[in-house]
Amino acid sequence: MQKSVLEYLENSAEKFPDKIVFADEAEEITYRDFRKEARAVATGLAKASQTARRKPVVVFIERNIRSLIGFFGVIYSGNFYVPVDCQMPAKRIELIFDTLKPVAVITTESTRKIMDRVEFKGPVLALEELKETPVQEEVLNDISRREIDTDPLYAIFTSGSTGVPKGVLVGHRSVIDLIDNFQKEFGFDDTIIMGNQAPFDFDVSVKDIYSTIKNGGTMYVLPKVMFSMPGKLIDALNRHKINTVIWATSALRIIENLNVFSQMLPQYLRTVMFSGEIMSNKVLNYWRNYLKEVMYVNLYGPTEITCNCTYYKVDRSFRDEEVLPIGIAFENTEILLLDDERKAEVPTGEPGEICVRGTSLALGYYNNKEKTADAFIQNPLNSDYPELIYCTGDLGRYAEDGNLMFISRKDYQIKHMGHRIELGEIEVAINALPFVEAACCIYDEKQEKIVLFYQAAEKCDRELLKSLGQSLPKYMFPNRLEYFEKLPLNKNAKIDRTLLKEKL
Repeated sequence: MQKSVLEYLENSAEKFPDKIVFADEAEEITYRDFRKEARAVATGLAKASQTARRKPVVVFIERNIRSLIGFFGVIYSGNFYVPVDCQMPAKRIELIFDTLKPVAVITTESTRKIMDRVEFKGPVLALEELKETPVQEEVLNDISRREIDTDPLYAIFTSGSTGVPKGVLVGHRSVIDLIDNFQKEFGFDDTIIMGNQAPFDFDVSVKDIYSTIKNGGTMYVLPKVMFSMPGKLIDALNRHKINTVIWATSALRIIENLNVFSQMLPQYLRTVMFSGEIMSNKVLNYWRNYLKEVMYVNLYGPTEITCNCTYYKVDRSFRDEEVLPIGIAFENTEILLLDDERKAEVPTGEPGEICVRGTSLALGYYNNKEKTADAFIQNPLNSDYPELIYCTGDLGRYAEDGNLMFISRKDYQIKHMGHRIELGEIEVAINALPFVEAACCIYDEKQEKIVLFYQAAEKCDRELLKSLGQSLPKYMFPNRLEYFEKLPLNKNAKIDRTLLKEKL
């Protein structure tokens, strides 16, 4: 029985010792050397942290393979890693440190100066020095013997409603389930060549990293700047023969907005997965028209259920104005649609809150019992023994064909002019318009107005409202329109709704 993701690395390093596992713009590393350097880091960390177990170790990350060596070094040491963006504001870093109280911090030469801004009395370790530590096999073997599959693997911090970030703690078993499901459902094998877009402190990267390791594949870390220069991005995909991408929907939208495929095409793509926001069928149809043989997969799930709990392999054509399903649950996961009180399932076809049960659930929010208890609750359908489910705060319903449909966030459902309205439905209709590149709606509660923020080649308020008349009733029309040449995105490549709310 597998109890640790390290078994992925051990197996692949034995099968493919000289194969490149990770590469970035500056360097690349083989499975053999990656394993060796990670175990050296673990030995140094075990000494410095006084044999701590199952404790947080912060790794200040950049978009390079050194960050990944740090992650696996922490795992080999028997602790869990916490990726922290080196460009994050000092105040947010302090809040994360206050929650974590890490046993150690790993930096590089270029990120060491960050610690000058943060009060921390524990060991601050240079990755370059840790890599030179002589490996002590007996120390690492002793750590391995005591590990179990429910031990924590990583914590990723997400925004909190009180302004204090929440650290979602995920265990080995949850990631093992996810990555094994990906291999089974999507046919991943040792020919996989991943093109990583997601930051390492965003859980989409978990699928890139561990799918690569599990299958003996190769992952290229694509520089962020390439996603603002799509020509160079396509060139990189072809140069590295990248055949699999798991990207934010905004990354695919950029390609469509700029009509990049009319100039050049990726030659090797065979699997394109996307998540994070609702995928507009207008964007997806653009990709499908140019790359007809690719398998497209819509993935759904929050960080708290280990990346994804449902998937939909796009198997038919969709009109631009249609909504793409989020599909069916992965094996060993069940979706419950609960009523407003979270006490019972809703009738078939009716909307309900998407709740999840199974080993995909995170261990909870680190050092935050109150928030954990709010979101991870006893299964109301089971009163016989303890069983937690995670309540996503998302609304969904089942279509007639059995596929789950995402409706919107619960807090995107509003009461306006006597009508109950899903802001997500308005967004789908607007994003389907050929002259709109991206859009989101926010409700201004003080003014009782629906505010539309949209991106297009030029301002087109009148044309937009006229076109909406063909798909929406008047009471769902936005009351205020705000035009952007480019909508702001947050660091996870989603439309930055928090920033837009400040403009109300």
